[in-house]
Amino acid sequence: MLAWSKSIGRCTVSFISVLLTQLALFLVPLFFSASPILIQLTLSALVLVVVLGFGGWCKRLLGFNASAPAFVFCSIFFIWGVYIAIVRQAISPVMDFVLNVEMIMLIIGLFRIMLKDPGFVVCESFSLDELNENSVLGVQTHNESSLLQMRARYCKSCQTYVQGFDHHCPAFGNCIGQKNYVLFMVLLVGFITAEISYIVCSSQFASKFRVLEENRVESGSILVMARSTLLFCVLQVLWQGPFLIWHVYCICFNIRTEEWVNWKKYPEFQLNASSLSGENYQETSFKNPHNKGILQNVKEFLTLK
Repeated sequence: MLAWSKSIGRCTVSFISVLLTQLALFLVPLFFSASPILIQLTLSALVLVVVLGFGGWCKRLLGFNASAPAFVFCSIFFIWGVYIAIVRQAISPVMDFVLNVEMIMLIIGLFRIMLKDPGFVVCESFSLDELNENSVLGVQTHNESSLLQMRARYCKSCQTYVQGFDHHCPAFGNCIGQKNYVLFMVLLVGFITAEISYIVCSSQFASKFRVLEENRVESGSILVMARSTLLFCVLQVLWQGPFLIWHVYCICFNIRTEEWVNWKKYPEFQLNASSLSGENYQETSFKNPHNKGILQNVKEFLTLK
C-alpha cells in the first residue's frame, strides 16, 4: 500500500508538472504571436528550462518527486486531447486516422518497453536465495568472467548488469539493452513521426482558421493553444532528431553509448601505442573490436535476441 501511494503521488506530481509546462508554453504565442517562429521557439525553450529548474528546486526543497514515464504519458494524452478537441476539425479523415493510430501505437510501445526485460544479468557471487529468486523472474545468471564477452555493463540506476547496455532511459523508466534496443529505436522513430504529424496538422489548422482571430475571447485562445502545442512538438523533434542520428551511428558501427562515453574503463576498447624513444609513457587510443562493417553491424542489430 505504501508503494502504491508513492506511485500515485509521483504520477499526480507528473500530471501537475505537465499542466504547468503547457500553461507556461501557452504564454509564449499568447504574448508574442506577431514574432517570428524562431523567436517563439527560442522563448519556448527558455520557458522549458525555467520550468525544469523550478521542478528541480521543488524536488530539493519540498521533496516532491515526479515520475518521468508518467510525465511522458501525460504529455502524450495532453497533446492528443488538444488534437481531438481543437485541431481535428480542420484535418482530413485520412490524416486524422493516421495520427490517431500513431498515438495508440506510442502508448502500446511505451507500456511494452517499460515492462520488457532489457537483458538483466546476475553475477554468481550472489547468494543462493537471490539466484533462485532471479531464476524465477527469468533473469540470466553468469559469472564475472562471462560479463565481458556479453558486453554486460553496470547500470547505476538499476544497480545491476545489463547485457548490451546502452544507457538508462528515465523517460521510459528502464534500461536500454540487448533485448529492447530494437524496440527503443522503433519507439524513438514513432515519437518523431507522431510529433511531425501533429506539427503538420496543427499548421493546417492555424492556416485554415486564422480568420477567426478577430474573436479574441474564444477562437483566439484556441489558436494559441494549437500554436503552443506545435512549439512543444517542434522542440521535441529538435532534440530527438539528433538523438536518433546518434543511435543510427552506434548501430552502423556496433558501439553502445556507454562504451563510447566510458571506453577508457573497458580494456577491449583501448589500443596502446608505443611511445617515442627516451619517453616512459604509452599513448592510449580508442579502438572498436566489435565493428564488423556497416552491413554486418546492421544485420546483427536487426537479429538481436
